[in-house]
Amino acid sequence: MGSLDDSFAVHNLNNISCSMGEVTNSQQQKKKIVIGDDGYVLEDVPHLSDYIPNLPTYTNPLQHNPSYSVVKQYFVDEDDTVAEKVVVHKNSPRGIHFRRAGPCQKVYFEPDDVYACIVTCGGLCPGLNTVIREIVCGLHYMYGVSRVMGIDGGYRGFYSKNTIPLTPKVVNNIHKRGGTILGTSRGGHVTKKIVDSIQDRGINQVYIIGGDGTQRGAAVIFEEIRRRGLNVAVAGIPKTIDNDIPVIDKSFGFDSAVEEAQRAISAAHVEATSFENGIGLVKLMGRDSGFIAMYATLASRDVDCCLIPESPFYLEGSGGLFEYIEHRLKDNGHMVIVIAEGAGQELVSQSLKSTDPSGNKLLQDVGLWISERIKEHFSKQKKMLINLKYIDPTYMIRAIPSNASDNVYCTLLAQSAVHGAMAGYTGFTVGPVNNRNAYIPFNRIIEKQNKVVITDRMWARLLSSTNQPSFLRTRVDIIKANKDEEPPTQLSDDATTDDNLMEKQILAK
Repeated sequence: MGSLDDSFAVHNLNNISCSMGEVTNSQQQKKKIVIGDDGYVLEDVPHLSDYIPNLPTYTNPLQHNPSYSVVKQYFVDEDDTVAEKVVVHKNSPRGIHFRRAGPCQKVYFEPDDVYACIVTCGGLCPGLNTVIREIVCGLHYMYGVSRVMGIDGGYRGFYSKNTIPLTPKVVNNIHKRGGTILGTSRGGHVTKKIVDSIQDRGINQVYIIGGDGTQRGAAVIFEEIRRRGLNVAVAGIPKTIDNDIPVIDKSFGFDSAVEEAQRAISAAHVEATSFENGIGLVKLMGRDSGFIAMYATLASRDVDCCLIPESPFYLEGSGGLFEYIEHRLKDNGHMVIVIAEGAGQELVSQSLKSTDPSGNKLLQDVGLWISERIKEHFSKQKKMLINLKYIDPTYMIRAIPSNASDNVYCTLLAQSAVHGAMAGYTGFTVGPVNNRNAYIPFNRIIEKQNKVVITDRMWARLLSSTNQPSFLRTRVDIIKANKDEEPPTQLSDDATTDDNLMEKQILAK
């Protein structure tokens, strides 16, 4: 693909250290970096023309599409990029950018030659069927592509199951249903078998919908396709109900999950207020990231305490959870607690060490455990008779259809993925960065997890809403949390204050 500007220096970052974590060299995606003036950096995505020379290009059929006849500007400019950070100082460098998503003036596939496939992997999430529907309809109605198939049952479906023909008629109403019509599974990623299947079937566009583990698998598939020199575009659509994928603003299904969580919280509140010293305890999804619990708490205003994986808590003693529960019951007569499934795992028995087929650590039921501990504590104290109700809506939440907001979001993601693949981009994940859809290299999506920063304003807003203690025992705990969770940014690199010096002295002790 042409360069953005002749004055920019383009670097293949094979020789520049930028770790993806524990990934072998054969799996590590070669990075395309464009360096511009004033600290401008474009982390570009691969293109089929990077490794297949002399590819023909074609006029984008959207020019003649009636749906786009009223659009003033059909195509995104080749120089359009999206800034990763929008809050800067006047002297800050321009920073990292990503390629803006959208239709391009030239495409690298003739519609009649496209044979696309869609696969869904990992756990369920509201919006999966909407994404499937919009990929199929986007390919058909925008680009005239008629051959699209679904891979049945996740990655292993490439080599062990039948395929499902997908047409606009087949997918017309699937957005009204939860789950995925294609089926899903964890694990089953055998790179050679998958790419052999893609090559043998003549597939030239692969749309992979899944979380960080699935996107990690997609990156390996892309590398093998590139190694073989195949003219196949690989596009990822990030899916995680926990909202733990980095870089992008949020993942699809998250809004629906937060909305559905309100039903469980409302039920817990009704139970708690109907009994003397009533406690409603709700466990929500959030293996490593507590976004659902945090946003559901903020939206509800009925929650008195929110516990998430990023914020350690303790039960006994001054400032502990038991003391807070007792004070809250004395003041209000009832209490609602929301806990994310990954919270407090260090307090639960460590006997369970195994993982699921996706490599995720299997978690103890912290909701059931903490329910029993609360009952046990107040039973021994004999000061207060409590009535606790435990509600676990985990699988109800992820099995619902997506709400209106997520349906719109899924449409934008799916169409952006289609535009990118037709334009010859590959090895990318699509997602919104500061409310603009962008093409993001796989390595940026899989390098770490997005987590709640407990030294950030959003967590402070939650604490002020619930009036719960932070459960950080000392100032040293606060400093360590800040040190662990907020690496230096462009805005704070040069900041040196008396507080900074004091914190360093405390940590040194």
